This record gives sequence, structure tokens and C-alpha cells, in this order.
Amino acid sequence: MRIQVNGKHIDVGESLTSHVEGRLNESVIKYSERAVEAVVTFSKDRHEFVSDATVHLSTGLTTKAQARATDIYDAFEGCLERMEKQLRRYKRRLKDHHKERTNPIEAFEAQYHIIDRPVEEDEPESLKPVIVAEMPTEVKTLSVGEAVMQLELDGANLLVFRNESHGAINVVYQREDGNIGWIDPRNIAS
Repeated sequence: MRIQVNGKHIDVGESLTSHVEGRLNESVIKYSERAVEAVVTFSKDRHEFVSDATVHLSTGLTTKAQARATDIYDAFEGCLERMEKQLRRYKRRLKDHHKERTNPIEAFEAQYHIIDRPVEEDEPESLKPVIVAEMPTEVKTLSVGEAVMQLELDGANLLVFRNESHGAINVVYQREDGNIGWIDPRNIAS
């Protein structure tokens, strides 16, 4: 597994890098065995260190975790603990989905836009929204179960995916009542 250790505006020394590589390898192999790449980023927020970790699995799924602490090693350990909890929780489901799948998850590129919301309550003269940021993202081909699992692994509120059973674009999202909603335009009755 390739492991990349970065620091945002802080120097990440060899000692921390080797600690991260050793602990992350040990934990990921324990729960998934087929990790492809990991990226760990450290940053400073006021008096705390922030550790963000992302692990890409060979199945195409991604798990993410974040933790904060006043010590940089404690921040990483907290992040690793959250990652292990996610991997442990989904270990059986990851293995079950990987057995059925003969190829890794397919994905296609899409544009992700962040649109500025006007501060005024009046409608703007031009109905064209101001785009604050544009960045590429991937839309993965998943089953509905895999999409729900990826939504929970990411800790996101919404996931757009291509449904592997019929190829149409679908959405799963976290509802306010705690349940998961699924939007499948193909299932709309005429």
C-alpha cells in the first residue's frame, strides 16, 4: 500500500512519517487486506493538530476519518481509531461485496461546482449563479447497498452514483430522521 503523509503549513518529520506508515499498514491489513493507497494530512487549527486520513480500497470504496488533539501523535491515533472502527464495522460487508464483484468499481469523471448563495433575500437581476469553485469528482458505479456503505464510510450527507443494475444515475442521502433516502428516477411511475 502506498502511504502519503503531508503537512499543511507544518513540517512532518521522519519520525512521525514512519509512525504513521507502520500503524496505518498494521491497522488496514488487519481489517481489509486490500488497500491500495492512503493519504494522511496533518494541519494546525488554533491550539490543536488535525489529522485527516483517507484510505482507498481495491474494491473502489474509500474510507475517511478525522481527529483533533493538542498532540500531533494523539490526533493521528484518534483518526486511526475512527478508521479502524469504520473498517471493523464494514469488514464483513466489504468482503461480501468484493466476492460478488469480479472487477473493481467503475467510475467516470464529473464536474463538482460550489455555487455562492446571495446574501440578499431579493432575487438577483441575473439568474446565473456565481460559481465559487470547480473541481473534478468521480461518479462510481455501485449497487444500492454499496452506495449506502460508501455514504456512511465518507460520513457524507449525499452520494451520487450510477446504479450498476440499470446504469442510471441515482442518489442516496441521509434523511433528518436518521434513515437513508434513495432517489431512482427510473422507478417513477408514469
